[in-house]
Amino acid sequence: MRVSVKFSSAITAGLFAGAIALATPLAAQQTEAPAAPSVDAPVAPAAPEAPEAPGAEPENNPAPTTDAETLSANPNAAPSAVAPETAPMETSVDPDSAPDAPAPQDALARALEFLETGGPAIWAITALSVITVALILWKIWRLSLAGAWSRKPSAEAVALWEQGHAAAALKRLENRRGLRSRLTRTALKARMRMDDASAREETARVARRLLADQSAGLRALELIATIAPLLGLLGTVLGMIAAFQALQEAGNRADPALLAGGIWEALLTTAAGMAVAIPASAALTWFESVIDAVRADMEDLAARIFVADRPKGAARDLDLAAE
Repeated sequence: MRVSVKFSSAITAGLFAGAIALATPLAAQQTEAPAAPSVDAPVAPAAPEAPEAPGAEPENNPAPTTDAETLSANPNAAPSAVAPETAPMETSVDPDSAPDAPAPQDALARALEFLETGGPAIWAITALSVITVALILWKIWRLSLAGAWSRKPSAEAVALWEQGHAAAALKRLENRRGLRSRLTRTALKARMRMDDASAREETARVARRLLADQSAGLRALELIATIAPLLGLLGTVLGMIAAFQALQEAGNRADPALLAGGIWEALLTTAAGMAVAIPASAALTWFESVIDAVRADMEDLAARIFVADRPKGAARDLDLAAE
């Protein structure tokens, strides 16, 4: 029994010593060699930092960072609310560098050069332009004085005549110098004193004379509107002839620029002629339309006067009005 116990103790001690001897080199190898990373195990993401409490104070005072550094560190972060103020750029204007206004002498010199370049045709067109402007202004003044746009007095006088108030109708036209008023007054007086046939003839005569007076100057505008483009074409033809003559004289040393210069100088007269003819034609059309409107109103007023019954005592009212 003692032998078995001693034998068991010896075996146990030997096994323990062998285990220690085997475990020592393994531990040394694990300490020297680095641990290989695990491929299968995923790397856990870093936990987000807890937001700082509104009233909490930071432990450390970090150095101030710019908006660019903040955005690079955290793309979701908003830029700072206060932007650095930039001083406005002041632009100074040099009075010497400002463009000078064209002097009247320069404009006059360019006008004279233009007249010399165009030749005789451009001088004639320039004279026609001055005459055109004068005629247009004169016709506007004449039509304004003649009351070409005044219709109310004559219409009221005819309405009173139709109601039987001959004296009131004449009173309404007293001291009126308009075309419609003068014709209406003539027609009323002729209707009171003459028979219908004579009164109609007298009214037509006065109407023709009034319209003829206001048609003065229209023929001149019509003539200018017709001949101004023709003068421009004449100047262009003469300029083209001179340009080709110069090209022929140059011979083999002909320069295309010489021909081009002669052509555009010749075309100046055509442009100038059209520039005068277009306003003249437009003004002529407008004046004719105004006179046509006056003629239509005169015919209407005269027809209403002769269609209406003659008021009783019209001659006596005319004598009273004359007194």
